[in-house]
Amino acid sequence: MRSVFLTMISEFMYERRYAKRTIKSYIRWIAAFIRFHDMRHPAQMGDRQVTAFLNHLVHTKDVAASTQASALNALVFLYREIIKQPLSVELHFIKSQKKRKLPVVLTQDEVARLLRQCDDRTYLPCALLYGSGLRVMEVVRLRTQDIDFDYKCIRVWDGKGGKNRVVTLAAELLDGLHTQIRLVDEQLKRDLQNTDFSGVWMPHRLREKYQQQCKMLGWQYLFPSSKLSVDPESESVRRHHIDEKQLQRAVTRSAKEAGIKKHVSPHTLRHSFATHLLMSGADIRTVQAQLGHSDVRTTQIYTHILQQGGMGVTSPLSGLSSTV
Repeated sequence: MRSVFLTMISEFMYERRYAKRTIKSYIRWIAAFIRFHDMRHPAQMGDRQVTAFLNHLVHTKDVAASTQASALNALVFLYREIIKQPLSVELHFIKSQKKRKLPVVLTQDEVARLLRQCDDRTYLPCALLYGSGLRVMEVVRLRTQDIDFDYKCIRVWDGKGGKNRVVTLAAELLDGLHTQIRLVDEQLKRDLQNTDFSGVWMPHRLREKYQQQCKMLGWQYLFPSSKLSVDPESESVRRHHIDEKQLQRAVTRSAKEAGIKKHVSPHTLRHSFATHLLMSGADIRTVQAQLGHSDVRTTQIYTHILQQGGMGVTSPLSGLSSTV
């Protein structure tokens, strides 16, 4: 059973409209912090105990810098918003030096083989992961109105870091998307016959401004869940989007069935999208905009991939062929 303290924090974050994934992450890190200190209440601890926990993540868990940063963000929130005793701005903890790994990238042949193994329900979202370079949560959160058929693009709202962007849309997916939207429309008509149905979830400000739009086709999720569910925020009956784990399992399964030996996840398709764009001659700034990266240095990781092996320098072994 979850502690009363953690439940209180969760409800506090829900009331202030934190993203569900943020709530889950913060609760997990706060719980780990409490367990590390033998179940002491955070109000009885402070800078020194937080520093010890962050050092433990590096020394014992060998976590990446981004993981350690997530833990720090959760504890900063805890002490600022809940305990009301903000942490020092100069915590002297050991920062993770674990290097970021080069991303796994599929060849175009491997991508084609993977997509051929997708079933009818998962082909389209998987194709968007690669064809438009979307993150897995950006795919599952798409609304039907986010697809611009006239300009062959997708509008991504509130992506990572709360950024909006426009990405390319492969013409080969247009027919499938039209069919998918018709299926969503048919499902919506059935849902509207259910007196308990409260419409799709909408961001708070838009929910107040456009009170009837939650039951209009444009706002419905492009890839809706097969079942209605209760919204934990309002306890209303809604049809949410498919779970991201469903898409993750579909990618992993399809890669295995395609005989691909690399470690493949939905993000692998996004990595492949970026790398293949650069291979086709796209400039780094264009790829940066498509991916939604704030800093071009993040995008440059893909140029490092292209500079590896045969895509970079010629091996000196090749020069021996005329003399051996």
